[in-house]
Amino acid sequence: MSAIDGLPPLRAVIAAHELSAKKALGQNFLLDLNLTAKIARSAGELAGADVLEVGPGPGGLTRGLLAEGARRVLAVEKDARCLPALAEIAAAYPGRLEVINADALRLDVTAHLCPPIKVVANLPYNVGTELLVRWLTPAHWPPFWESLTLMFQREVAERIVALPGSKAYGRLAVLAQWRSDAKIVMRLPPEAFTPPPKVASAVVHLTALPAPRYPADPEVLERVVAAAFGQRRKMLRASLKGLSPEIEGLLEAAGIAPTDRAEQISIAQFCALARMLAG
Repeated sequence: MSAIDGLPPLRAVIAAHELSAKKALGQNFLLDLNLTAKIARSAGELAGADVLEVGPGPGGLTRGLLAEGARRVLAVEKDARCLPALAEIAAAYPGRLEVINADALRLDVTAHLCPPIKVVANLPYNVGTELLVRWLTPAHWPPFWESLTLMFQREVAERIVALPGSKAYGRLAVLAQWRSDAKIVMRLPPEAFTPPPKVASAVVHLTALPAPRYPADPEVLERVVAAAFGQRRKMLRASLKGLSPEIEGLLEAAGIAPTDRAEQISIAQFCALARMLAG
């Protein structure tokens, strides 16, 4: 599909605006509008929602979101070279696309969006995980977003959906699955991108839960999980000893063997231990 909206194909847009991808910005452009439309559809019904997109680049996914009926798209782009191409999309969809030239890590997007809000993005590789952790750990829950549909390196995507007992299970899995339902909805090979990255990619869809799965203080849980997986090869009685001088007793009270290792512990058990520490 070369066009979905009467605008030029993405390769022509990139050539016209001389938009070579910058490695320093974590850019890998997805040029196939069939794929960008498929990613947009994997976010669910868009017609009644505002959509936040981070790192739109030349606007392939932006066009997919608008063509799939997003009520409004807020595109946050750090690279000023992309602004003229995005302005052409805004002109084709009057009143439905707002582009902000800013660093998404420093911008309060909530002032520009109206609920319900969905986040859909082919995230720049160099900030993707940090943005995800921020969206999963707001001061108050439920968050500003209803769902996140995000492209990551496949390894990161698999860490988000990993289950206890697997090598990929870690801090990201606990943070994501404690407060959301997470699943991989698409896998993409390197050759789908320009330039092709060295790794495969995947799209993860996360739906915010009304409340966390298990009660726990978020800050305490974060400290427990960070300490446990920071030394994941050690037994928990060793990796968590800095949290309390009575850690062995607290582990046993939470139903955890002190000789277990982090990857063996379920989210429910981590939350139980966080409650013991908080209490």
